[in-house]
Amino acid sequence: MIINILHLYYDLMNLYGESGNVKALISSFKNQNVKVVVDYLSINQNIDFNKYDLIYLGSSTEENELIALNDIKRYKDDINKFINDNKFIIATGNSLNLFGQKIDEENALGILPYSVSHIDKRIVGDYISDNEFGKVIAFQNRSSILTDNNIPLTDKEIDVNYNNFYGSYLIGPLLVRNPIINEYIVKKVIKSKDKKFKFKKFNFN
Repeated sequence: MIINILHLYYDLMNLYGESGNVKALISSFKNQNVKVVVDYLSINQNIDFNKYDLIYLGSSTEENELIALNDIKRYKDDINKFINDNKFIIATGNSLNLFGQKIDEENALGILPYSVSHIDKRIVGDYISDNEFGKVIAFQNRSSILTDNNIPLTDKEIDVNYNNFYGSYLIGPLLVRNPIINEYIVKKVIKSKDKKFKFKKFNFN
């Protein structure tokens, strides 16, 4: 089995060491003796979405967010198909803003049912929550809020989930600080390729 990952806008959307999420995924797949191939692509590069099992996007400055938005709009139909084909997208930090209806007055991709509004203050600090994943520990540093979020994963103010799209304002990196979420995602990706796959115990040391 080979899992193909695309780290999209790896150069524009990589604040707070968010590339650590990709490294955490790679480590977990290898721990299960699954081969991983990662491509790193950015603006003005062509993407064959049929090639990938999982796409990851991280957090960025607001300026880079708009640069990425302008670029990613050319792939709206491909991304819509990718999501509806139950392929995996993980978007942490403000990268999740790209997939909703609007970012303030700017049209976003318009694929998922939520919008984003920027506020006058920053929301900064640790985030701790007990939810379906157990105890989640992360960090927030943002000046935007989700509105009209009809697809929350655990909290309509910070995350979204549709099919295998997982978006969260939580950073940290999220999958490094929360191995239980890492394991959940990795298991789902592998099972999407082989429902009878025999997992061994994950090692996060």
